[in-house]
Amino acid sequence: SPRWYIKKHKYERAFESLKRLRNTPLQAARDLYYIYAQVRLEELEQGFGDTRLSDGEERFSRTGRYFSRFQQLFLIPRIRRATLAAFVVMIAQQLCGSRCRSAIRTLDPILTCVCSQHHGILLLHPFRGSQRERAERSACIMGICPAHLGMITFFIYLFAAFYSPGEGPVPFTYSAEAFPLFHREVGMSLAVSINLFFAGIEAMIFPKLTDALTPTGAIGLFAGFNIVALVMIFLWVPETKQRTLEELDYIFAVPTTKHMRYQVFEVLPYTWKRYVLRRDVDLDPLYIFR
Repeated sequence: SPRWYIKKHKYERAFESLKRLRNTPLQAARDLYYIYAQVRLEELEQGFGDTRLSDGEERFSRTGRYFSRFQQLFLIPRIRRATLAAFVVMIAQQLCGSRCRSAIRTLDPILTCVCSQHHGILLLHPFRGSQRERAERSACIMGICPAHLGMITFFIYLFAAFYSPGEGPVPFTYSAEAFPLFHREVGMSLAVSINLFFAGIEAMIFPKLTDALTPTGAIGLFAGFNIVALVMIFLWVPETKQRTLEELDYIFAVPTTKHMRYQVFEVLPYTWKRYVLRRDVDLDPLYIFR
């Protein structure tokens, strides 16, 4: 990573890495200075400047600063907004009920066959690798109620079509890019721990939910949770598509209340007029980059 090289003061290797990523050496030089300025600013904000440490001193220093960086996830406004957005997308993944396959297998022999990773799931799902796991999880929501095997297979495809490009990979990629370089490892580790914490809770309580609410009621509950996740993402997760890592500092510098007002009073009316009423309207951008 060019950023990692710059952070370690290995500028020549960073430049060589950037030349392989950019079309021309001029573009690589531009981005080298751009990234260097951003890393330098982060170091100055943390009070380290150009201080260079030996490997042993750096390991000791990083260990001592870990807890201070953990506190800064909630104290520095820009990082706090990134933490909130990362938590929202991680929790939203669990609100869709993606960790309940082990409980579902006990409900019906047909579902056991469909959910099992050893019985034809690769034939039902066109993807491979981690996508297989997502197709397996899709049966947790789409195939719990008594139905014909063909209908269950249809809903496996339907769930995978939305989960695979959405709540499956997005929480981890979004969280990895939301935090600044200095707080990335501690922010990402905390976000993943939140994800797995709620995954464990969901796996433990789902069998009791099916007993108390019946399978249909449990699925209805998770359907409601998906609506809650939609509202949370709409209000608290800024768009980062086609933005450089340096531009994300500006995006997350916008106050949360300002972003929420923009989403409710600008994006929501625009979506209604453009896609429902089919009017030719324009949306004023929230972020202006120069």
